[in-house]
Amino acid sequence: MAGRNFLFVPGPTNVPDRILRAMDRAMEDHRSSAFPALASGLLRDLKSVFKTTAGQPFIFPATGTGGWEAALVNTLSPGDRVLAPRYGQFSHLWIDLAQRHGLRVDIIDVDWGEGAPVERIEEILTADTQHEVKGVLIVHNETATGVTSDLAAVRRAMDAARHPALLYVDGVSSIGAIDFRMDEWKVDLAITGSQKGLMLPPGLGLVCASPRALAAGNQAKCPRVFFDFGDMSKANATGYFPYTPSLPLLHGLRESLAMLFEEGLDNVFARHRRLADGVRAAVRAWGLKLCARAPKWHSDTVSAILVPDGFNAADVIDVAFRRYNLALGAGLARVAGKLFRIGHLGDLNELMLLGAIAGTEMAMRDVGIKVTLGAGVAAAAEHYRGSAAPLPPRAVAAPSADAQPQPQPPGGKPGSLASRAAVRA
Repeated sequence: MAGRNFLFVPGPTNVPDRILRAMDRAMEDHRSSAFPALASGLLRDLKSVFKTTAGQPFIFPATGTGGWEAALVNTLSPGDRVLAPRYGQFSHLWIDLAQRHGLRVDIIDVDWGEGAPVERIEEILTADTQHEVKGVLIVHNETATGVTSDLAAVRRAMDAARHPALLYVDGVSSIGAIDFRMDEWKVDLAITGSQKGLMLPPGLGLVCASPRALAAGNQAKCPRVFFDFGDMSKANATGYFPYTPSLPLLHGLRESLAMLFEEGLDNVFARHRRLADGVRAAVRAWGLKLCARAPKWHSDTVSAILVPDGFNAADVIDVAFRRYNLALGAGLARVAGKLFRIGHLGDLNELMLLGAIAGTEMAMRDVGIKVTLGAGVAAAAEHYRGSAAPLPPRAVAAPSADAQPQPQPPGGKPGSLASRAAVRA
């Protein structure tokens, strides 16, 4: 199909040309004396993305799922009790992973479309006077439902309960796109992947551990080899890794961090909020609803859009892809067929999103959903126009001192009717 595929799943996201060029390089010796400059710089600068001064980042050749596993096995022992709300497919999968490692998971089932139940977490931790709960697992941005939970409120609940449990946070679809504050919110284990806000291909699982989390590793008995923090820490201290790292992705990460810092993290977050608000304006114009049940849970990185009763969202996704070369995210597990998702994170701008909204409108009309073509595009465009930053004054170059006056064509000033007539004559 001619033209570019419009990739609007919530991960993997579009990879900028700058990052592609940075990764397009010959292989190198990852044991050379020059390599630590790359590795040490990445580990240092990742702290700014996690917003921590005390935390220690780790880079694994893995994915966010590998980050989940690394966070758990380095800090817990089989039989340990953890508390985990389940409000989407990814919180469900993290719970499943914990159970497979022999952890006892107290599950708080929450309606899909809502976020972490802060009051319930506080109640359970307050009642746990023996401090049997060793950790609380929170998915910051539940990609399956387009719901962002209030991590600051979760931390306040834990503090109000005076509970020492570690706070584990899945930030796979939030870190690098939605405000995340590891130190301020006292997050102990923060996890993300390379393929979302960091604008890289899949292949890196990134974990940042607080000093409390690192200390917990001294008592943790879960088996670990590939994901061992101890082995990684020893190698990282000298600027190396305990096994062969993903060299192209490390160079891509170096460029990704440069791009984020050039734009400024606060500006990155504001851009994502503004672009997401435009998508939400389009959804309202279509007369449809988001899976997220209240504005306080609206995600700035993915919108999960419910289709009307009697329609299958999978049909919208299929038509969008086969007819318009537009990739939309599918509904997962219990919301399969009920919604489709527009990912709006990473390297994107207004016109890219307007194209995705237009393609979505056409696909919905093609399967019989009664939306007015152009309604969503117009609503989003008005939002983007109305919220755009003012243009800086246009610079006017001063005439050079040695500039020579240009001769006028016969018949008048350049560009006049008389001059154009003279030229035609």
